[in-house]
Amino acid sequence: MTSTVTYQGELRTKMKHLESGTIVFTDAPKDNHGQGAAFSPTDLMATSLGACMLSIMGIYAREHGIDIVGTTVNITKIMAQNPRRVATIEALLTMPQNAFSDKDKKALERAALTCPVSKSLHPDIVQNIQFIW
Repeated sequence: MTSTVTYQGELRTKMKHLESGTIVFTDAPKDNHGQGAAFSPTDLMATSLGACMLSIMGIYAREHGIDIVGTTVNITKIMAQNPRRVATIEALLTMPQNAFSDKDKKALERAALTCPVSKSLHPDIVQNIQFIW
């Protein structure tokens, strides 16, 4: 098993990562009967894309002696209705001001765009990914 999820009431869940013991809570968003007091499940899904991109870029960077510490990803999740679902995830990656070669820029972008979360999302979910070098 990877994790357990327990319903806490009031549209809140408690998730536990079994290997590390890390606890994360979710809450339904305000626009869907919740309090918006924590990440919603769809927030986590969208945010996971950014974390996955950085992780795969980090593997490439470590293997090639490149410093990407300080890279940030700003995630915007856009919902659709009928049925309610994530329609678009926008990710703006801002890279640190290092002297990246054109080869490394292309490789890092390719790593980000082919991360497992990106490849696991339904093809109807638009992924707008931008890089600021």
